Formats: sequence, structure tokens, C-alpha cells
Amino acid sequence: MTAPPSSASTGERRRPTIHDVAHDAGISKTSVSRYFGQERALLSDAMIERIEAAIERLGFAPDRIASSLRGRRTGLLGMVVADMRNPYTVEMLHGAELACRDYGYSLLVCNTDNDDRLEQRHLAVLHGYSVEGLVINTRGGNAATLIARRDEGLPMVLVDRRIDGLDCDMVGLDNDQAMALAVSHLVDQGYRRLLMLTEPVAGISSREARVRAFHDRARGAGVFAAVHESCEESLAPTPLAATLARWLKASETPGAIVCANGVMTLAVCHALFALLKAPFERVGVLGIDELDWCALVGPGITTVAQPVNDIGYRAIETLVGRIEGTAGVSRNTTLAAHLTPRGSTTLRMA
Repeated sequence: MTAPPSSASTGERRRPTIHDVAHDAGISKTSVSRYFGQERALLSDAMIERIEAAIERLGFAPDRIASSLRGRRTGLLGMVVADMRNPYTVEMLHGAELACRDYGYSLLVCNTDNDDRLEQRHLAVLHGYSVEGLVINTRGGNAATLIARRDEGLPMVLVDRRIDGLDCDMVGLDNDQAMALAVSHLVDQGYRRLLMLTEPVAGISSREARVRAFHDRARGAGVFAAVHESCEESLAPTPLAATLARWLKASETPGAIVCANGVMTLAVCHALFALLKAPFERVGVLGIDELDWCALVGPGITTVAQPVNDIGYRAIETLVGRIEGTAGVSRNTTLAAHLTPRGSTTLRMA
């Protein structure tokens, strides 16, 4: 009987194992396992360098799925986000990824494009990969599935938005403090009429909290305040400019616009430049979220910046704590914003 061809004779390359990495690095298999697990901190920097050099030479990649089937931890975390294109999401994701590096996890990211059916598919895929925990930043259309996963023991952390019925940790902005910064600054500058522009509020806990805090702070300061919700179709410059034109004509009292997030700030700037030749001479503009271009538009856009990178990092840090055994009731962690004043909120009296 003819023997089956060896991998060498067929040109196939055997997949390197942890044993191969240990042999190549001249260390124990236990040390290599620690490198890929939760005990990496026990290894010296020199040993980590030897392991990483061996991994690169051999082209080694751990088989996460096989590890899961053997009852071992996968080292995988899942993140489900509503809109990957949103600058908030991009920066939050970067902070989360940095935390994963520090804590020895890998991150699987799924973008739903605000599609509940797509989100359901992503949750099923992440479940199949045996992720050890989930970070959720969506509108919550699949609450029943998430509650079921939580009840099965899967740790979860919500970012920015609460989901009804899902009792777990949440990390986000201190909306009351952020609105206090925004309203106090505008009142100090001499504005007595404020308009907050936001995407649809209903069902999005962070937007609801932001609007509520805006009204409370404006009422406390004794200034007129209104809120206008704009759906995606009305964020185009022409419809939004018409809304702003009506608001400007309604009163001669100095007015300022508070944009509820970075997407809204960009839409408002487009609309104002379509409406006015020198918009910041007529109206103040303050945006929640600091974006790279805010310093470059006109005299610069005043912002109340969320610590988005830190929010992403803290979300993973909180999740890892739950995975590794932190007990107790769920926590709501809020981080403070900071004000960057620029020329867009310098009141120019006629």
C-alpha cells in the first residue's frame, strides 16, 4: 500500500503551533500560553520580545475557535455599533482597541447602519465566535436578544445609550455637565435666545438626557430656549437653512445655536453658509463634539468636546472587569466634557 503523501511532498505547509513558538523562542509552552492569555503581565519585557519575534518568524496565529471548543477562553470581545461613519464611533472605537491591546484581548467590530435585522445577524455571528463580552452602541432594536444573552451570563457594557430592560454597565458623557458648560458659556457671551438642533430624540437615552439638561440649564439662566429635531432627510443644507431662516427672523434678540453632536454641527455650518454671507456675524454656533475641522471654519467653531477616546477605553476596561469577576450591581460611568471657546460664539453687537 502506498503511504499518503507528506505535507512536504505536496508543498503544503503545516500550521505552526504554540509548541513550535516555544521551541523557536527557547522558552516553555506555558510562557507562550501566558502571552496569549490573561497572565501576560507575569512575563518580562525580554521574554515578550522573544515570543513576538518567534511568532513573526513562524507566521503563527492562535486558533481562537479551537480554543473555545476545548472549553478555553477565546480572548475575543465583540462590539456592535450603529454607524461606523460617525466621527464619534471612529474615535470611540480607537479608544476601545487601545484598551484591548493593554488587556490582551482582540476586538471584533460589527456595524449595523441602524438596521435592526443586520444587527440581529451580527449578534448571531458574534455568539458563534464565542466572544467573552459585548460592547453595544446601537438604538436597541434587538433588546430581547441582548437580554437573553445577558441572562445566559455574557457580560455587556453599553456606550452612550441605554436600552430598556437591559440591566448592565454603561459608559458615556456627563450630559448635564456638558450642557452646563454650553449654556453658561453662551449666556456669558451675551446670548439670550438659544436653539438646540438635534437628530430625532425619542428612544435615544443620551439625546433625551442632553435635551432635558439643555432646557433645565437655559431655564435656570433665564434665557429663551427651543429644540428642533431634524430627521436625516432634513439635514440637507436647503431644508435646514429654511428652518434657521425662520428662527432668525422670529426675533432680534441675539441668538445662538447649540448643535447636539458632530453630525449636526456639520449640517448647521453647511446650512448657515448657504443662507448667509457672514453667518457668525448674525448667529452664534456651539457644537457638541470636537472635530478636526472645527478650528478651521470661519473664526473657528466653539465646541464642548466629549472625551470619546476615554469613553471607548473605559468601556473595554469595565467589560474586562466583569469578565474577570467583578461583582455587584451595574454601574453608570459618566465622563466630563471640556469647553474649547472660539470665534463662533463671540457676540458681535450691531
